[in-house]
Amino acid sequence: MNKRFERSTLAAMMAVGGLALAGVLSTAQAALPPIKHQGSVQYVSGGIGIDESESMKAAAKDYPLALTFAAQRDGKADYVASVAVTIHDSQGKEVLKAMAEGPYMLVKLPAGSYKISATYNGRAQDRQVTVQNTGTTRAVFEWK
Repeated sequence: MNKRFERSTLAAMMAVGGLALAGVLSTAQAALPPIKHQGSVQYVSGGIGIDESESMKAAAKDYPLALTFAAQRDGKADYVASVAVTIHDSQGKEVLKAMAEGPYMLVKLPAGSYKISATYNGRAQDRQVTVQNTGTTRAVFEWK
């Protein structure tokens, strides 16, 4: 084979690979559930199905707070939805009250300390978290 043919073949393969990657990324973004607002707080919840789950995981880097919800069933942890979530700031002011529509909830909050209450099947759990200016703070709620 001549060098010119090899270079053009390699360039074509790279272009096809780039298009495939762009298609995967746009599919992941398209699978992200709708972003919601409550006051000044922006959040998204979901993660049901592989596409939506992968989209939520990929989007977590853009949110200062990531919540995960699971429950023990037959000796293993299963993801759950329909979790009532309430977040209060350090002064006790409610900043978010929403229903998680899947096992993941991503929340944009300013840096600070927060109390998160999550209720699933009538059983509540609380977590204290500190949200930083950079990175993602993660909190996991698991019911037994």
